[in-house]
Amino acid sequence: MTIKTIGIAGTGLIGAGWAARAMHRGIDVIAYDVSPAAEAKLKAAIKTAWPSLDALRGKSKNKGKLTFTTDLAKMASKAEFIHEAAPEREELKIKLFRDLDAIAAPNVVLSSSSSGFLPSNLQSQCIKHPERVVIGHPFNPVYLLPLVELVPGNKTDAASLDRADAYFQQVGMQVLRLKKEIDGYICDRLQEALWREALHILDKDIGTTGDIDDSIVYSAGMRWAFMGSFMTYHVGGGPGGMRDFMKQFDPTLELPWTDLKFPKWNDALEKRLIDGTDAQAAGRSVAQIEAKRNAILVDMMKLFKKHKIGSGLSLEREEKATKKKKPAKKSDKKSNKKKKKK
Repeated sequence: MTIKTIGIAGTGLIGAGWAARAMHRGIDVIAYDVSPAAEAKLKAAIKTAWPSLDALRGKSKNKGKLTFTTDLAKMASKAEFIHEAAPEREELKIKLFRDLDAIAAPNVVLSSSSSGFLPSNLQSQCIKHPERVVIGHPFNPVYLLPLVELVPGNKTDAASLDRADAYFQQVGMQVLRLKKEIDGYICDRLQEALWREALHILDKDIGTTGDIDDSIVYSAGMRWAFMGSFMTYHVGGGPGGMRDFMKQFDPTLELPWTDLKFPKWNDALEKRLIDGTDAQAAGRSVAQIEAKRNAILVDMMKLFKKHKIGSGLSLEREEKATKKKKPAKKSDKKSNKKKKKK
């Protein structure tokens, strides 16, 4: 069903982001917070988000209505979908879900914006309908970044996942539906791995924080924006894709290149890796993927040049240097001679 009114429990950065995203699409928002002073901060955050939403989607023709309350029951009894966006404290969230479950209508999905807690723990004290508790983990800024990780708990049913999936698509999200729960989900685990390794490099005084960030900004980060790790290595294997990549490079990465442990290599993991990248390629040859990758990288660098950031600065620097070295045209030389005679 189409959601017309959502509830938000917690009006900080994430809650405000959900509110702005929904309101720009004509969905009414009932926002709950324990502090009356939170209303002004919420409205200010939505106001900050609005110009970016207008720039991305065009001006909203049917802005959703915002209502603020310090009464949890008032919010939960009227909302058709509820985002929990309270501070990242598990005990607080468990209690909040228990209270929401006691008030909200049975078909209302209760979605936590947690960045790492297990949904099974969050639904553990829900007496009436624990099956409608899910994780809907977004990324900041919520009103612009489209990904949401949809994670089920042990008691979550398929119908609730489907309703959550449909709502997230209604507000323009790209739904990443996990098969089962895991601490940190997918994206934060990947980010945490990179963060840990970066801290190891910094601790060993190999480079500065700027050096480490530049190693991403000017290289892999550009590819990751549209390819991810697996497709990057699939293309890196040449025409044979991932199969050839694993022949050329040690798939277990048991090399002194990282301070992180690697999962024990096995046949099932290798098959999952090859089958997965083949499915991602969707019949396209590596050459076709390379061509698309290169075209996107060119456009990205031009965009970065416009905004004077990252690899765009390298492009601008090279263009300026080329202009300085460029020999003068014959017409320019004649013009210069005439100027000297005068």
